[in-house]
Amino acid sequence: MKIIALDSSGLVASVAIVEDQTLIGEYNIQYKKTHSQTLLPMLNELRKMVELDLDTVDAIALAAGPGSFTGLRIGSATAKGLGFAMEKPIIEIPTLDGLACNLYGTDKLICPIMDARRNQVYTGIYEYIKKEGLPVSYELSCILQQCAVSIEEIAEKCNSFNREVIFLGDGVPVFEEKLAELMKVPYGFAPAHMNRQRASAFGILAEDYYKKGKFVSAAEHAPEYLRLSQAEREKNTKRQ
Repeated sequence: MKIIALDSSGLVASVAIVEDQTLIGEYNIQYKKTHSQTLLPMLNELRKMVELDLDTVDAIALAAGPGSFTGLRIGSATAKGLGFAMEKPIIEIPTLDGLACNLYGTDKLICPIMDARRNQVYTGIYEYIKKEGLPVSYELSCILQQCAVSIEEIAEKCNSFNREVIFLGDGVPVFEEKLAELMKVPYGFAPAHMNRQRASAFGILAEDYYKKGKFVSAAEHAPEYLRLSQAEREKNTKRQ
């Protein structure tokens, strides 16, 4: 199975091509450009580099949210456009699931945190469960579904499990000092090559989603914001 995976939910723009659990190619960039300037050119460059025949692609995988409102809209529009043009389904992967996937096999709790502004984070809590049999493999399990909460609330939740925690995501540099005050259990941070969204992680998760029938048409797809945008909040405030 061949999947094009996209992510523009946060600071990183990322594109990957995954075939039968093998990463064919990946392009990641975090620089001072909007995702509208980078995502499609990156995909086109990667397509040329690996000589991808678009007719052989089975589905489009996408970090479906939460995340940056602008970034999610750009990723969603790109995925929908590809889905319509190629007549392929879209596999919607929760952003925090994809982030947690970076720490495959760890015995620690995994807590992705994305800066949601207004002293909140998009977050969740995950662990890897070891499967029976050989070769050894692990399955990602969600303990706390992705949500938008204060850093105090998620720190308290992590403390309640009395287990070591690994944090990752663009919320780490924003809340690192605060976490030092709040955390009562051992904790650490993922290294640079594992601490941001990577399209390859969404591509790997997408194959399992596809086998379970968890995909939508391009017309059905919509990003998952988890909360109202600032413009929508201001509009609602004026109505009150």
